Amino acid sequence: MSFCCGASMIGTKGTLKHLTTHIHNVPITFCPVCHGIDVHYKAQSEYDILAEYAYGDGAAEVDFEDYVDQDQASLLENCVNHENEEPMDVVRSQIDMALDLLSFAKHLEDREWQYMLKKRLQVLGSRRNKLLQRKSSV
Repeated sequence: MSFCCGASMIGTKGTLKHLTTHIHNVPITFCPVCHGIDVHYKAQSEYDILAEYAYGDGAAEVDFEDYVDQDQASLLENCVNHENEEPMDVVRSQIDMALDLLSFAKHLEDREWQYMLKKRLQVLGSRRNKLLQRKSSV
């Protein structure tokens, strides 16, 4: 499980740009709060090698899956949420986790962590409200 700004990262595949080369279907994780993106830690070394070779060969685009023999499903097993899940379920799961962490931060009397978690809950609450509005307008 990967974390960014305290939120658990969502697992998916995406296209990343390395200098002038676009690499498709890279296993990535992204943060639902700050929208940060990381190459999945289990695929990082393969991504780095492929990116350097593809750029060195002058390739404009490559597909990660064509060059790397790795069980893609196992890469995303440790992610709490996945992109193909219902957005409202992802937000609710993230809110539940943040509330659990907030309870623990209060127990530790860690005021800075509590502040960060409350800020994250505000962002997630706003996202939840937008999803509810979108759902009611459809």
